[in-house]
Amino acid sequence: MTIIGTPLTKSATKVLLLGSGELGKELTLELQALGIEVVAVDRYPNAPAMQAAHRSHVISMLDGDALEAVIRQEKPSLIVPEIEAIDTETLTRLEEEGYRVIPTARATKVTMNREQIRRLAAEELNIKTSPYRFVETKEDYEKAIEEIGIPCVVKPIMSSSGKGQSIVRVQNDAPTAWTKAFDQSRGSSEKLIVEKFIPFDFEITLLTIRHKLPEGTAATSFCAPIGHRQISGDYVESWQPHTLSQPLLDQAEGIAKQITEALGGYGIFGVELFIHSDVVYFNEVSPRPHDTGLVTLISQNLSEFALHARAILGLPIPKIKQLGPAASSVIKVKGDSRQVSFHNLHEALAKEDTSLRLFGKPEVSGERRMGVALALGETLDEARKKSAAVSDHITVTLN
Repeated sequence: MTIIGTPLTKSATKVLLLGSGELGKELTLELQALGIEVVAVDRYPNAPAMQAAHRSHVISMLDGDALEAVIRQEKPSLIVPEIEAIDTETLTRLEEEGYRVIPTARATKVTMNREQIRRLAAEELNIKTSPYRFVETKEDYEKAIEEIGIPCVVKPIMSSSGKGQSIVRVQNDAPTAWTKAFDQSRGSSEKLIVEKFIPFDFEITLLTIRHKLPEGTAATSFCAPIGHRQISGDYVESWQPHTLSQPLLDQAEGIAKQITEALGGYGIFGVELFIHSDVVYFNEVSPRPHDTGLVTLISQNLSEFALHARAILGLPIPKIKQLGPAASSVIKVKGDSRQVSFHNLHEALAKEDTSLRLFGKPEVSGERRMGVALALGETLDEARKKSAAVSDHITVTLN
Protein backbone atom coordinates (compact mmCIF):
# COMPACT_ATOMS: atom_id res chain seq x y z
CA MET A 1 0.00 0.00 0.00
CA THR A 2 1.48 3.33 -1.08
CA ILE A 3 1.58 6.07 1.54
CA ILE A 4 2.33 9.63 0.44
CA GLY A 5 3.31 12.33 2.91
CA THR A 6 3.04 16.10 2.72
CA PRO A 7 5.60 18.13 0.73
CA LEU A 8 8.07 20.23 2.71
CA THR A 9 7.41 18.34 5.94
CA LYS A 10 9.17 15.44 7.63
CA SER A 11 6.56 13.08 6.19
CA ALA A 12 7.25 14.12 2.58
CA THR A 13 7.64 11.55 -0.16
CA LYS A 14 10.57 13.07 -2.01
CA VAL A 15 11.69 12.53 -5.61
CA LEU A 16 15.14 13.68 -6.70
CA LEU A 17 14.91 14.32 -10.44
CA LEU A 18 18.25 13.98 -12.25
CA GLY A 19 17.80 16.05 -15.38
CA SER A 20 15.29 18.87 -15.61
CA GLY A 21 14.30 19.25 -19.24
CA GLU A 22 10.83 19.29 -20.79
CA LEU A 23 10.19 15.63 -19.99
CA GLY A 24 11.20 16.20 -16.39
CA LYS A 25 8.92 19.23 -16.17
CA GLU A 26 5.85 17.23 -17.21
CA LEU A 27 6.80 14.46 -14.79
CA THR A 28 7.25 17.02 -12.01
CA LEU A 29 3.72 18.34 -12.57
CA GLU A 30 2.27 14.82 -12.43
CA LEU A 31 4.19 13.97 -9.26
CA GLN A 32 3.14 17.19 -7.56
CA ALA A 33 -0.48 16.46 -8.42
CA LEU A 34 -0.05 13.35 -6.25
CA GLY A 35 1.50 15.29 -3.36
CA ILE A 36 5.15 14.45 -4.04
CA GLU A 37 7.97 16.81 -3.07
CA VAL A 38 10.18 17.24 -6.16
CA VAL A 39 13.81 18.37 -6.14
CA ALA A 40 15.16 19.08 -9.64
CA VAL A 41 18.83 18.77 -10.62
CA ASP A 42 20.58 19.85 -13.82
CA ARG A 43 23.83 21.32 -15.12
CA TYR A 44 22.35 24.80 -15.68
CA PRO A 45 19.99 27.05 -13.67
CA ASN A 46 16.32 27.65 -14.43
CA ALA A 47 15.91 24.47 -16.45
CA PRO A 48 12.25 23.67 -17.28
CA ALA A 49 11.59 21.26 -14.40
CA MET A 50 13.32 23.61 -11.95
CA GLN A 51 10.64 26.18 -12.71
CA ALA A 52 7.99 23.79 -11.37
CA ALA A 53 9.90 21.90 -8.64
CA HIS A 54 9.95 22.71 -4.94
CA ARG A 55 13.68 23.46 -5.14
CA SER A 56 16.69 22.73 -7.31
CA HIS A 57 20.43 22.12 -7.48
CA VAL A 58 22.85 23.01 -10.27
CA ILE A 59 25.67 20.47 -10.66
CA SER A 60 27.35 18.34 -13.31
CA MET A 61 25.70 14.97 -12.84
CA LEU A 62 28.78 13.36 -14.39
CA ASP A 63 30.69 14.57 -11.30
CA GLY A 64 30.25 11.63 -8.93
CA ASP A 65 31.26 13.57 -5.83
CA ALA A 66 28.81 16.40 -6.53
CA LEU A 67 26.04 13.93 -7.34
CA GLU A 68 26.61 11.96 -4.16
CA ALA A 69 26.66 15.13 -2.07
CA VAL A 70 23.24 16.21 -3.38
CA ILE A 71 21.74 12.75 -2.85
CA ARG A 72 23.02 12.54 0.71
CA GLN A 73 21.83 16.07 1.44
CA GLU A 74 18.32 15.48 0.11
CA LYS A 75 17.86 11.83 1.20
CA PRO A 76 15.18 11.21 -1.43
CA SER A 77 12.59 8.46 -1.36
CA LEU A 78 13.22 7.91 -5.08
CA ILE A 79 16.04 8.93 -7.44
CA VAL A 80 14.57 9.41 -10.93
CA PRO A 81 16.98 9.90 -13.87
CA GLU A 82 15.52 11.97 -16.72
CA ILE A 83 18.65 12.11 -18.88
CA GLU A 84 21.58 9.84 -19.72
CA ALA A 85 24.53 12.06 -18.75
CA ILE A 86 24.79 10.80 -15.16
CA ASP A 87 27.58 9.13 -13.22
CA THR A 88 26.02 5.68 -12.98
CA GLU A 89 28.78 4.24 -10.80
CA THR A 90 27.69 6.60 -8.03
CA LEU A 91 24.05 5.55 -8.50
CA THR A 92 25.04 1.88 -8.33
CA ARG A 93 27.01 2.34 -5.11
CA LEU A 94 24.25 4.37 -3.42
CA GLU A 95 21.60 1.90 -4.53
CA GLU A 96 23.58 -0.80 -2.71
CA GLU A 97 23.30 1.38 0.42
CA GLY A 98 19.52 1.39 0.16
CA TYR A 99 18.64 4.35 -2.06
CA ARG A 100 16.02 3.48 -4.68
CA VAL A 101 16.93 4.35 -8.29
CA ILE A 102 14.23 4.29 -11.00
CA PRO A 103 13.96 1.81 -12.57
CA THR A 104 17.30 0.48 -11.25
CA ALA A 105 20.89 1.73 -11.29
CA ARG A 106 21.80 -1.17 -13.58
CA ALA A 107 19.07 -0.30 -16.08
CA THR A 108 20.26 3.31 -16.11
CA LYS A 109 23.84 2.21 -16.70
CA VAL A 110 23.13 -0.41 -19.37
CA THR A 111 20.78 1.70 -21.47
CA MET A 112 23.09 4.73 -21.65
CA ASN A 113 25.77 2.59 -23.29
CA ARG A 114 25.04 1.27 -26.79
CA GLU A 115 27.48 -1.59 -26.40
CA GLN A 116 25.93 -2.88 -23.19
CA ILE A 117 22.31 -2.64 -24.34
CA ARG A 118 23.05 -4.11 -27.77
CA ARG A 119 24.94 -7.05 -26.30
CA LEU A 120 22.14 -7.63 -23.78
CA ALA A 121 19.48 -7.62 -26.51
CA ALA A 122 21.27 -9.47 -29.31
CA GLU A 123 23.71 -11.76 -27.52
CA GLU A 124 21.97 -12.59 -24.23
CA LEU A 125 18.29 -12.35 -25.16
CA ASN A 126 18.62 -13.28 -28.88
CA ILE A 127 16.45 -10.36 -29.93
CA LYS A 128 16.65 -9.42 -33.62
CA THR A 129 18.87 -6.37 -34.27
CA SER A 130 20.82 -5.03 -37.22
CA PRO A 131 24.29 -6.63 -37.70
CA TYR A 132 26.90 -4.60 -35.80
CA ARG A 133 30.55 -4.27 -34.80
CA PHE A 134 32.18 -2.29 -31.97
CA VAL A 135 35.48 -0.66 -32.86
CA GLU A 136 38.22 1.31 -31.14
CA THR A 137 40.88 1.76 -33.84
CA LYS A 138 40.74 3.07 -37.39
CA GLU A 139 41.97 -0.29 -38.61
CA ASP A 140 39.06 -2.07 -36.89
CA TYR A 141 36.69 0.64 -38.13
CA GLU A 142 37.66 0.17 -41.75
CA LYS A 143 37.42 -3.61 -41.37
CA ALA A 144 33.97 -3.30 -39.76
CA ILE A 145 32.67 -1.19 -42.64
CA GLU A 146 33.99 -3.77 -45.09
CA GLU A 147 32.32 -6.62 -43.18
CA ILE A 148 29.03 -4.83 -42.45
CA GLY A 149 28.82 -3.27 -45.90
CA ILE A 150 27.70 0.10 -47.20
CA PRO A 151 25.36 1.77 -46.39
CA CYS A 152 25.99 1.51 -42.66
CA VAL A 153 25.37 3.68 -39.60
CA VAL A 154 28.17 4.95 -37.35
CA LYS A 155 27.42 6.12 -33.80
CA PRO A 156 29.29 6.80 -30.56
CA ILE A 157 28.47 4.14 -27.98
CA MET A 158 27.44 6.98 -25.65
CA SER A 159 25.34 9.88 -26.98
CA SER A 160 21.71 10.94 -27.30
CA SER A 161 19.30 12.72 -29.69
CA GLY A 162 21.29 11.63 -32.73
CA LYS A 163 24.51 13.40 -31.70
CA GLY A 164 27.56 11.99 -33.47
CA GLN A 165 25.48 9.75 -35.74
CA SER A 166 26.20 9.42 -39.47
CA ILE A 167 25.19 7.23 -42.39
CA VAL A 168 28.13 6.07 -44.49
CA ARG A 169 26.66 5.83 -47.99
CA VAL A 170 29.94 5.79 -49.92
CA GLN A 171 33.46 4.98 -48.82
CA ASN A 172 34.49 8.65 -48.80
CA ASP A 173 31.94 9.29 -45.97
CA ALA A 174 33.85 7.04 -43.56
CA PRO A 175 36.59 9.46 -42.33
CA THR A 176 34.08 12.22 -41.59
CA ALA A 177 31.77 9.78 -39.76
CA TRP A 178 34.70 8.56 -37.61
CA THR A 179 35.63 12.10 -36.57
CA LYS A 180 32.04 13.20 -35.94
CA ALA A 181 31.29 10.20 -33.74
CA PHE A 182 34.23 10.83 -31.42
CA ASP A 183 33.81 14.62 -31.41
CA GLN A 184 30.15 14.41 -30.38
CA SER A 185 30.40 11.44 -28.04
CA ARG A 186 29.28 11.96 -24.45
CA GLY A 187 31.91 11.47 -21.77
CA SER A 188 35.20 9.71 -22.45
CA SER A 189 33.87 7.05 -24.82
CA GLU A 190 36.61 5.28 -26.77
CA LYS A 191 34.40 3.06 -28.92
CA LEU A 192 32.06 3.39 -31.87
CA ILE A 193 29.34 1.10 -33.16
CA VAL A 194 29.11 0.35 -36.87
CA GLU A 195 25.78 -1.22 -37.77
CA LYS A 196 24.10 -2.31 -40.97
CA PHE A 197 21.66 0.24 -42.32
CA ILE A 198 18.21 -1.35 -42.25
CA PRO A 199 15.99 0.05 -45.02
CA PHE A 200 13.07 -0.05 -42.60
CA ASP A 201 9.53 0.68 -43.70
CA PHE A 202 8.97 2.75 -40.55
CA GLU A 203 10.11 3.07 -36.94
CA ILE A 204 8.03 3.21 -33.80
CA THR A 205 8.31 3.87 -30.10
CA LEU A 206 6.45 1.35 -27.97
CA LEU A 207 5.92 2.86 -24.52
CA THR A 208 6.11 -0.08 -22.13
CA ILE A 209 5.10 0.20 -18.48
CA ARG A 210 6.34 -2.15 -15.76
CA HIS A 211 4.14 -1.79 -12.69
CA LYS A 212 2.87 -3.63 -9.65
CA LEU A 213 -0.48 -5.37 -9.46
CA PRO A 214 -2.48 -5.05 -6.21
CA GLU A 215 -1.15 -8.43 -5.05
CA GLY A 216 2.41 -7.17 -5.48
CA THR A 217 3.45 -9.06 -8.62
CA ALA A 218 4.97 -7.30 -11.63
CA ALA A 219 2.91 -6.62 -14.74
CA THR A 220 3.61 -5.10 -18.16
CA SER A 221 1.27 -2.76 -20.03
CA PHE A 222 1.66 -1.03 -23.38
CA CYS A 223 0.55 2.22 -24.96
CA ALA A 224 -0.53 2.18 -28.59
CA PRO A 225 2.50 2.30 -30.93
CA ILE A 226 3.85 5.78 -31.71
CA GLY A 227 5.14 6.56 -35.18
CA HIS A 228 7.74 9.26 -35.56
CA ARG A 229 9.89 11.14 -38.01
CA GLN A 230 13.47 12.13 -37.26
CA ILE A 231 15.98 14.51 -38.78
CA SER A 232 19.65 13.80 -38.00
CA GLY A 233 18.56 11.32 -35.34
CA ASP A 234 16.38 13.84 -33.46
CA TYR A 235 12.60 13.59 -33.38
CA VAL A 236 10.60 16.34 -35.09
CA GLU A 237 7.15 14.77 -35.33
CA SER A 238 5.26 11.87 -33.74
CA TRP A 239 1.78 10.42 -34.03
CA GLN A 240 -0.36 7.83 -32.27
CA PRO A 241 -1.64 5.24 -32.91
CA HIS A 242 0.65 3.96 -35.62
CA THR A 243 -1.27 1.01 -37.02
CA LEU A 244 0.48 -2.36 -37.03
CA SER A 245 -0.82 -5.72 -38.16
CA GLN A 246 -1.54 -8.06 -35.26
CA PRO A 247 1.50 -10.28 -36.00
CA LEU A 248 3.81 -7.22 -36.04
CA LEU A 249 2.22 -5.84 -32.86
CA ASP A 250 2.70 -9.21 -31.16
CA GLN A 251 6.38 -9.20 -32.20
CA ALA A 252 6.88 -5.63 -30.99
CA GLU A 253 5.23 -6.23 -27.61
CA GLY A 254 7.13 -9.47 -27.16
CA ILE A 255 10.48 -7.74 -27.75
CA ALA A 256 9.55 -4.82 -25.48
CA LYS A 257 8.45 -7.11 -22.68
CA GLN A 258 11.57 -9.24 -22.98
CA ILE A 259 14.02 -6.33 -22.84
CA THR A 260 12.23 -4.46 -20.05
CA GLU A 261 11.93 -7.56 -17.90
CA ALA A 262 15.67 -8.10 -18.32
CA LEU A 263 16.34 -4.52 -17.20
CA GLY A 264 13.96 -4.79 -14.25
CA GLY A 265 12.44 -2.21 -11.94
CA TYR A 266 9.26 -0.21 -12.38
CA GLY A 267 8.33 2.72 -14.59
CA ILE A 268 7.90 3.55 -18.24
CA PHE A 269 10.36 2.51 -20.94
CA GLY A 270 10.55 3.97 -24.44
CA VAL A 271 11.40 1.00 -26.67
CA GLU A 272 12.54 2.02 -30.18
CA LEU A 273 11.86 -0.51 -32.92
CA PHE A 274 12.40 -0.73 -36.70
CA ILE A 275 9.88 -2.56 -38.89
CA HIS A 276 11.05 -3.96 -42.21
CA SER A 277 8.61 -6.14 -44.15
CA ASP A 278 7.34 -8.68 -41.61
CA VAL A 279 10.26 -8.39 -39.16
CA VAL A 280 10.62 -6.18 -36.07
CA TYR A 281 14.16 -5.10 -35.12
CA PHE A 282 15.17 -3.77 -31.71
CA ASN A 283 17.05 -0.46 -31.85
CA GLU A 284 17.33 1.18 -28.41
CA VAL A 285 15.45 1.63 -25.12
CA SER A 286 15.21 4.54 -22.67
CA PRO A 287 14.20 3.68 -19.08
CA ARG A 288 12.16 6.87 -18.73
CA PRO A 289 9.55 8.92 -20.62
CA HIS A 290 10.47 9.28 -24.30
CA ASP A 291 10.49 12.49 -26.33
CA THR A 292 8.28 11.00 -29.06
CA GLY A 293 5.81 10.21 -26.26
CA LEU A 294 5.04 13.91 -25.80
CA VAL A 295 2.09 13.15 -28.09
CA THR A 296 0.48 11.28 -25.16
CA LEU A 297 -0.18 14.65 -23.50
CA ILE A 298 -3.17 14.87 -25.83
CA SER A 299 -3.67 11.34 -27.17
CA GLN A 300 -4.38 9.30 -24.01
CA ASN A 301 -6.38 9.48 -20.81
CA LEU A 302 -3.08 9.00 -18.95
CA SER A 303 0.03 10.56 -20.48
CA GLU A 304 3.39 8.79 -20.37
CA PHE A 305 4.28 11.10 -17.48
CA ALA A 306 1.18 10.16 -15.47
CA LEU A 307 1.91 6.50 -16.16
CA HIS A 308 5.54 6.86 -15.06
CA ALA A 309 4.50 8.64 -11.87
CA ARG A 310 1.97 5.95 -11.00
CA ALA A 311 4.33 3.08 -11.79
CA ILE A 312 7.26 4.37 -9.74
CA LEU A 313 4.98 5.12 -6.78
CA GLY A 314 3.38 1.68 -6.88
CA LEU A 315 -0.05 3.03 -7.83
CA PRO A 316 -2.55 1.21 -10.09
CA ILE A 317 -2.30 1.39 -13.89
CA PRO A 318 -5.87 1.00 -15.16
CA LYS A 319 -6.83 0.63 -18.82
CA ILE A 320 -4.97 3.12 -21.03
CA LYS A 321 -7.50 4.73 -23.35
CA GLN A 322 -6.74 6.33 -26.71
CA LEU A 323 -8.68 9.61 -27.06
CA GLY A 324 -8.36 9.67 -30.83
CA PRO A 325 -5.78 9.99 -33.59
CA ALA A 326 -3.17 12.47 -32.35
CA ALA A 327 0.11 14.07 -33.39
CA SER A 328 2.92 16.24 -32.06
CA SER A 329 5.15 18.65 -33.98
CA VAL A 330 8.34 20.07 -32.51
CA ILE A 331 9.07 23.79 -32.28
CA LYS A 332 12.79 24.27 -32.87
CA VAL A 333 14.64 27.55 -32.51
CA LYS A 334 17.95 28.33 -34.18
CA GLY A 335 20.33 31.08 -33.05
CA ASP A 336 21.97 32.42 -29.90
CA SER A 337 19.92 34.17 -27.25
CA ARG A 338 19.05 34.30 -23.56
CA GLN A 339 15.78 36.11 -24.25
CA VAL A 340 13.54 34.05 -26.50
CA SER A 341 10.01 35.32 -27.23
CA PHE A 342 7.16 33.42 -28.93
CA HIS A 343 4.48 35.11 -31.02
CA ASN A 344 1.22 34.34 -32.88
CA LEU A 345 -0.15 32.06 -30.17
CA HIS A 346 -3.71 33.25 -30.89
CA GLU A 347 -3.47 32.08 -34.48
CA ALA A 348 -1.63 28.90 -33.54
CA LEU A 349 -4.30 27.73 -31.09
CA ALA A 350 -7.38 28.85 -33.02
CA LYS A 351 -8.42 25.36 -34.13
CA GLU A 352 -10.23 23.00 -31.76
CA ASP A 353 -8.45 20.03 -30.20
CA THR A 354 -5.04 21.66 -30.33
CA SER A 355 -2.59 22.34 -27.52
CA LEU A 356 0.86 23.76 -27.01
CA ARG A 357 3.77 23.32 -24.62
CA LEU A 358 6.46 25.99 -24.49
CA PHE A 359 9.20 24.47 -22.39
CA GLY A 360 10.63 27.64 -20.86
CA LYS A 361 14.25 26.80 -21.65
CA PRO A 362 16.28 29.84 -20.61
CA GLU A 363 18.50 30.08 -23.69
CA VAL A 364 19.31 28.74 -27.12
CA SER A 365 22.75 28.29 -28.61
CA GLY A 366 22.71 26.74 -32.06
CA GLU A 367 19.49 24.75 -32.54
CA ARG A 368 17.25 23.65 -29.68
CA ARG A 369 13.83 22.11 -29.15
CA MET A 370 11.86 24.81 -27.34
CA GLY A 371 8.28 23.61 -27.55
CA VAL A 372 5.85 21.13 -29.02
CA ALA A 373 2.48 21.50 -30.74
CA LEU A 374 -0.23 18.88 -30.12
CA ALA A 375 -3.44 18.05 -31.94
CA LEU A 376 -6.27 15.54 -32.15
CA GLY A 377 -8.00 14.77 -35.46
CA GLU A 378 -10.61 12.52 -36.99
CA THR A 379 -7.74 10.79 -38.78
CA LEU A 380 -3.97 10.63 -38.31
CA ASP A 381 -3.50 12.70 -41.44
CA GLU A 382 -5.73 15.45 -40.05
CA ALA A 383 -4.01 15.34 -36.65
CA ARG A 384 -0.57 15.62 -38.25
CA LYS A 385 -1.62 18.54 -40.42
CA LYS A 386 -3.17 20.33 -37.43
CA SER A 387 -0.13 19.88 -35.18
CA ALA A 388 2.18 21.03 -37.99
CA ALA A 389 -0.01 24.09 -38.52
CA VAL A 390 0.20 24.99 -34.83
CA SER A 391 4.01 24.81 -34.79
CA ASP A 392 4.26 26.62 -38.15
CA HIS A 393 2.18 29.54 -36.82
CA ILE A 394 4.56 30.15 -33.92
CA THR A 395 7.17 32.78 -34.69
CA VAL A 396 10.20 33.47 -32.53
CA THR A 397 12.32 36.51 -31.77
CA LEU A 398 15.76 36.32 -30.20
CA ASN A 399 16.82 39.36 -28.20
